[in-house]
Amino acid sequence: MIRLYAILATVVLAVGLGAMWLLTRGAGSDDQFAQCRSAQIAGGAAAIGGPFELVNGKGETVTDTDVITEPTLVYFGYTFCPDVCPFDMSRNAEAVDILAERGQSVTPLFISIDPDRDTPQVVDDFAFNLGGKTIALTGSPEQVKAASQAYKTYYRAHDKSDEFYLVDHSTFTYLVTPGQGFLEFFNRDDSAEQMADKVGCFLDKL
Repeated sequence: MIRLYAILATVVLAVGLGAMWLLTRGAGSDDQFAQCRSAQIAGGAAAIGGPFELVNGKGETVTDTDVITEPTLVYFGYTFCPDVCPFDMSRNAEAVDILAERGQSVTPLFISIDPDRDTPQVVDDFAFNLGGKTIALTGSPEQVKAASQAYKTYYRAHDKSDEFYLVDHSTFTYLVTPGQGFLEFFNRDDSAEQMADKVGCFLDKL
């Protein structure tokens, strides 16, 4: 049942994003990124993304302005995730490497939705193992919930009496910049090369 809720939440979010894209696409003549978008959100950063306060791998409290200092790929997941999160974050890191080879700089950002297990040390190790420029953040349950709500993501933990509990969650990756806020989202079907091409289009127009 919990997985059904997760699937339904993801479908509702995807349909909502698609509907807003259809509503706004026709008015894209003033949009500098119109040629790059496969999705468009009415209201931009006011609809997806926004301020957050979390904790980095050193145990320091940081805000969105502290960590989103250049174009950033934002992903919500958890380090105990058996397959989806490691795959998605590795894909995101690979896309960042491809962009770096093309002379474009992007940061991969991981935000934990499992604050009970994902301590600062745990997310620090997770970021280190991914290598490159990856930043990983955690926080209190309240901080994590606020960040998740800002980005309209879904997560729900299974029974925590089992120490190996899983967490159902949405799996979108968001392209965010310091100046423009949210620009685009990517799903699990996008390859690293496809992501790099799409992100590069946006960066060329900044």
